[in-house]
Amino acid sequence: MDKKKFDEKKTENQKIIANIKKEISKSVVGQEKIINAFLRALISNGNVLVEGVPGLAKTLIVRTLSVVMGCEFNRIQFTPDLLPTDIVGITAYEREKGFYVLKGPIFSNFILADEINRAPPKVQSALLECMQEKQATIGKETFNMPMPFFVLATQNPLEQAGVYPLPEAQIDRFLFKLSIGYPNLKEEQGILESNITIKKFESFNLKPVMSAEKILDMQDKVKEIYLDKKIEKYIVQIVDATRNPDKYKVKLGKYIEWGASPRASIGLFIASKAEALMQGKNFVTPQYVKEVTYDVLRHRVILNYEAQSENIKVEDVISEILARVPVP
Repeated sequence: MDKKKFDEKKTENQKIIANIKKEISKSVVGQEKIINAFLRALISNGNVLVEGVPGLAKTLIVRTLSVVMGCEFNRIQFTPDLLPTDIVGITAYEREKGFYVLKGPIFSNFILADEINRAPPKVQSALLECMQEKQATIGKETFNMPMPFFVLATQNPLEQAGVYPLPEAQIDRFLFKLSIGYPNLKEEQGILESNITIKKFESFNLKPVMSAEKILDMQDKVKEIYLDKKIEKYIVQIVDATRNPDKYKVKLGKYIEWGASPRASIGLFIASKAEALMQGKNFVTPQYVKEVTYDVLRHRVILNYEAQSENIKVEDVISEILARVPVP
């Protein structure tokens, strides 16, 4: 691609991202870092697991994102009595029609899986299968998910009673794990005047600035971003440091029970490309890899009980790994 065409593409991509953020800001106050991560995951064709206490606008962000992106949205409230068929759908029978398929709420572009850890493992698996395979089987028929297909699953870190923690193998299927924090004073003051409790969602007058076709096109553009072999090696070394911390002199490595899987390398590879696209670049730099490392590794590096007893966070370990692995 010549310089003129690249500059045009760069300007176009930056303009699209800026328009999306501007429209989202009509209903969502603050949370810029989280919104950036959502957009990054969406154009990477990945899914997100979010941990945060209730009331931090998780539902509002996804609902807003679906409208701005011009896509369909469904919310699934996970409960202990939920069945896989409640998500995927069933085969029904009527005398006049015979057997026919009733599709479940999973068949939508944007899915909010609220408090996913409240449902039994077989229900969680039904959702995760749809995420991984982009399809669902109802009776004897298999149906493809509508594209784009983006899942945001939430879990509440406060409550431990009546929950079924997601196994590490299932959590590994999420591209990112995000942790939503409290807003600052200025942001919270802004929330008082613009919140979903006193205002109707429709009153925000959100307008779609994208479409399903444009999102799929952007996902294809991400794959075209150049990533040098040196950056590939850097990505692989970061993941290797989670498995062999002694090799990189990572002192906090003694707190690692299990290192990250190859999905972590794939996640860093595609997410760093998405970050480059959002920054208006056509190539990946080490800084873009660093930018996405925490979100990609947060749920893939498993710490031992000693780390819990000494209050060592997984982010502390990731920080030291980034400091120790040589930057190309």
